[in-house]
Amino acid sequence: MHSQVVTQHRLLPMANKEFDIVVFGASSFVGKILCQYLVHEHLEPNLSWAMAGRSESKLRDLKQSLGDAAKLVPIIVVDARAEQALRAMCERTAVIISTVGPYALYGENLVKTCASTGTDYCDLTGEPQWMRKMIDRYQTHAEASGARVVHCCGFDSIPSDLGVKFLQQQALQQFGNYCSQVKMRVKVMQGGASGGTIASMLNLYKEMGSDPEVRAQMADIYSLCPPEFQQRVPQQDITVMYDKDFNSWVGPFVMAGINTRVVLRSNALRSQSYAANFSYDEGTLTGTSKKGEQRARRMALGTRMLLRALSIAPVRWLLGRFVVPKPGAGPSPEAQRSGSYDLRFFGRTEAGQELSVKLTGDRDPGYGSTAKMLAQAALSLRRDVDKGRIRGGFWTPATVFDDKLTQRLQNYAGIHLELLEVIHDAAAPPQLLTTAST
Repeated sequence: MHSQVVTQHRLLPMANKEFDIVVFGASSFVGKILCQYLVHEHLEPNLSWAMAGRSESKLRDLKQSLGDAAKLVPIIVVDARAEQALRAMCERTAVIISTVGPYALYGENLVKTCASTGTDYCDLTGEPQWMRKMIDRYQTHAEASGARVVHCCGFDSIPSDLGVKFLQQQALQQFGNYCSQVKMRVKVMQGGASGGTIASMLNLYKEMGSDPEVRAQMADIYSLCPPEFQQRVPQQDITVMYDKDFNSWVGPFVMAGINTRVVLRSNALRSQSYAANFSYDEGTLTGTSKKGEQRARRMALGTRMLLRALSIAPVRWLLGRFVVPKPGAGPSPEAQRSGSYDLRFFGRTEAGQELSVKLTGDRDPGYGSTAKMLAQAALSLRRDVDKGRIRGGFWTPATVFDDKLTQRLQNYAGIHLELLEVIHDAAAPPQLLTTAST
C-alpha cells in the first residue's frame, strides 16, 4: 500500500527532457482552454511546453488563434493509438497532460507508455471503471519506472479531495485529531454542460450493460481503494434528506460517485488514515423551506430518470445521437467566465468537535476552472513534487501534492480556501473566522 510522504520538494533535473509539459489533446475543448491559459494567464517563468494531438491542421489553427505569444510553442503530431509515437513523445517531456476522453476509449495507450517510460501524467478523467483497470494493469510498471500517475485533476476531483485534506489539516491543528465524518455540500454551481463528460457517462453505462465486473465496481464505493485496505464502513448515498449540520434540505450531486471514490482512495493511501470509521458524502444544498424540499426531490427524481435512461441501450443511443452535447462542445467563453462554484465542507471528530471550511472557484467548474486546475497540477507535479520522495505509482491529488499545489490554485487558478468556524465544544457557540487559512 502506498504511503503519503510530506517533505520539502525540489525540482530534480530531468536528463534529456526537452519539455517540462506536453498537452496531449491540445485541440480538444478543454485542451484549447488550457493552452490559452498557459499562453495568456500563466505567470511563472521558464516553462518549456508543447501542444500535441493527432490533427496537425487543428494544432496549427490553435497555435495561430493563440497569437504571437504562442509563436515559439512547438506542436507534436501523434495519434493515441500509435504506441511508438507516444513513446517518442513521452521521452521528450517530464509531464504529460491528457485531455483526450472518453479515457476508457482513448486513454490506455498513453497511461501504459507513461508508466513504462517514467513520465509523470495527469488528466481530468471521472471514469472510475477505467481508473481501476489502469491501476491493476500498470501500477507495478509505474512503481518500477518512477512515473507518478494522477487521475482526476479537474473539478472532479481536486476541489473535493483537496477540500477534505484542507479541512483535516485544520482539524489536526485545532483539535489534535482528524474528523471521522466529513461532508461536502454544493452551495452554488454555475456552469455549462460538458459534452465530454456526457460522452464518458454514455460509455460507462454501455460498459455496465455488457460487463458484470464493471457493474460490481460501480456498486462498490470503495472500488478505487487497494484491495488490502480493510477500514471499510458503509457510506451514505444521498438522495433526499434534511441535513441539520447545514440547516438545509439536500439533494444528490452528480459528481458524488467519482469524488467520493477518490476521497476514500486518498484516505486508504495515507500512511495513517483519517479515522478507522471515516465517512464522506456529497450533496447539493436546496434550502430550508418546503420549496427546498421540493427542489431536492425534483433533483433526485431527475437523477433517477437520467440513470434509468442511460441503462437502456436504445434510449442511450438516442440521447447520444440527438439530445446531449457532443464531445468537443461546451459553454461559450462568456459562460465560462461568468460561471462559479461555492462548496462547503463540514467535519466532526469522534469527540464531537466540529469545523467547517469553504472552497470557491471563479469560473465554470467543468471547463474554465478545470483547465486552470489541471495546468497547475501538472506544473506542481513538475516543479514541486520530488521524485526522490514521492515514488512512482497511481496517486490521488491529496496524496501526491502538498500545500504548494493549494497555494498555486489560490495564486493562479482562482480557487479560494477558507476556514469558516470551529466548535471545540458542541454545547458552546461556534468560533467564527473570517480570514483565509492555508
